[in-house]
Amino acid sequence: MFETLKPSNLLKKQCGIVRRPSSTRPAIWVVEENGVRAVVKDYSANRFFFRNTIGRFLVWREGKALRKLNDLKGVPGLYRVLGGLALVMEEIPGRSLENLEKEMRLPESFFSALKDLVDGFHKRGVAHCDLKRAPNTLLGDDGLPYVIDWGASISKGEFRISPLDLIYRRFLLDDHMAIIKLKLRHTPEAVTSEERERYDHRSGGEKLIRAIRDRLREFLQRIT
Repeated sequence: MFETLKPSNLLKKQCGIVRRPSSTRPAIWVVEENGVRAVVKDYSANRFFFRNTIGRFLVWREGKALRKLNDLKGVPGLYRVLGGLALVMEEIPGRSLENLEKEMRLPESFFSALKDLVDGFHKRGVAHCDLKRAPNTLLGDDGLPYVIDWGASISKGEFRISPLDLIYRRFLLDDHMAIIKLKLRHTPEAVTSEERERYDHRSGGEKLIRAIRDRLREFLQRIT
């Protein structure tokens, strides 16, 4: 599917613009073929040095994560990688959770489904690492949660050696902390005392690991 797409013809083939490129952010296009719509994250329009260093690295990382999570409900499918510079991904009909609490409150069942989804990709050895950003979680038109934007994700295999395994486990915990953060916005009455305690308090060891983790996350977020 989308076999005719190339970085050189994306501008001509696109049927919608989600975001135009900036100096450090990719263009995001919508394309359609035989009635199937896809989202394209495209670094080919970025400046030469950025697209051929950071851009290629991020396409490789996100593609790697999406392949690991292939067929996991709640994660967009990967159709193709174009020349190492663009990802063609399944379009998820829905809207992001960014400021959604100002318009509506999501039910507790949504967060139960989100926890199941997070557990699902953790079982496959992938931590998202940026779930606290509300735009990375979607409310699908089917009422279910979807997680997008995997450029900052890490895999268990990359952090299997001690003490890196402690940082990986911290990222796993952070994915779950992100669920609590979203619940506090939408259904605070559903947050248990144990969840609140876990969210509000950290041990000294946790704070050290978090400091290391935060430096790593800042780097990943800066280049995504």
